[in-house]
Amino acid sequence: MSDNRAVVAGVGMIPFAKAGRSDPFDAMGAEAARRALADAGIGYSAVQRAYAGYIYGDSTGGQKALYKLGRYGIPIMNVNNNCSSGSSALLLAREAVECGLADVVLAVGFEQMEPGVEGRWPERPHPLEDFAKVVIGKYGMPESLPGAALFYGAAGNEYVEEFGIDPAVFAHISVKARRHAANNPNAVFRDPLTLEEVLASRQIYGPITKLQCCPPTSGAAAVVVVSREYATRHGLRGDVVIAGQAMTTDYANTFEGDMRKLVGYDLTASAAKAVYEQSGIGPEDVRVAEVHDCFTVHEFLIYEGLGLTPKGTAEKFVLDGENTYGGQVVINPSGGLIARGHPIGATGLAQCAELVWQLRGQAAGRQVDGVTTALQHNMGMGSACVVTMYQKVDG
Repeated sequence: MSDNRAVVAGVGMIPFAKAGRSDPFDAMGAEAARRALADAGIGYSAVQRAYAGYIYGDSTGGQKALYKLGRYGIPIMNVNNNCSSGSSALLLAREAVECGLADVVLAVGFEQMEPGVEGRWPERPHPLEDFAKVVIGKYGMPESLPGAALFYGAAGNEYVEEFGIDPAVFAHISVKARRHAANNPNAVFRDPLTLEEVLASRQIYGPITKLQCCPPTSGAAAVVVVSREYATRHGLRGDVVIAGQAMTTDYANTFEGDMRKLVGYDLTASAAKAVYEQSGIGPEDVRVAEVHDCFTVHEFLIYEGLGLTPKGTAEKFVLDGENTYGGQVVINPSGGLIARGHPIGATGLAQCAELVWQLRGQAAGRQVDGVTTALQHNMGMGSACVVTMYQKVDG
């Protein structure tokens, strides 16, 4: 029986930087692509199509970055899907390979961000307007609108109210993120934090404090996806495959008043269910995962959405250390968005790179022992949620 699962043949990324302190987006994107191609052992001339994920930039940014590697007339598509832009590019690359449209596809993501960036084009309807109406209609307009933290802070409040947990539990996730990032040379924030420091930082909304938010970040990452047949024919490394992948968007009940559904709980659960069924791998088999921790509350909710722990048990999961080394599953060994950083278009591909390194045994001080499967979750409000399962195979 033939196996047409896409192979992740090469990954690459550059160290992430604080907003306003990076090279231009085209230089970053080109360098990440070079690193991914070098990792795969092929030249850019072998690439048959490319997808570029970013949101802060003019159209055809992908062409601007990749033309630094050469001009071969290949299709280059630009993908803007909020925080899941990188994973959306990866999904399109996988589909192109598995459908036989191409044997070699490059996905690249980059973001050149500036401090304080929130929205653009105030004269136009905002894509998150319907989301804002739900939370403001239920809780009123805060004195100072804290952007996306409004949604996640409200979701955290509702979880606390339903299950009677101590909201300080969310802060443990920031402490873990920094501890993991200490071993990641590509991370922005590698210094340790104490629980007291996280809780004492400026309150943003609800249980969320400043140190529980991911920072605006610049950076780039890239992934080379090839067919198994191409990998075999050209002697490329073919030991990491995409065993399952799914994207979901909002349901009608997203807007019915439950803040946890508003920030993507059902999207996560639905995409995860599809991936578990496709891959034949369940949450109990996962020992390492990269998830979308734009805020600590979101990572907390994702634990349950992915089925890593039953509904209502995430507090115990965190306090028992089941989300770190020595526990059930190491969540965000890279440091995640909170510590590694969140250059929006690059995030999904940086998650992929980390998990591929884990599966290859190349994660150095971050390495999780005995990894044969790895789970990725990347979410952009508006909305699009991409869940991906990677598997180590003979190759």
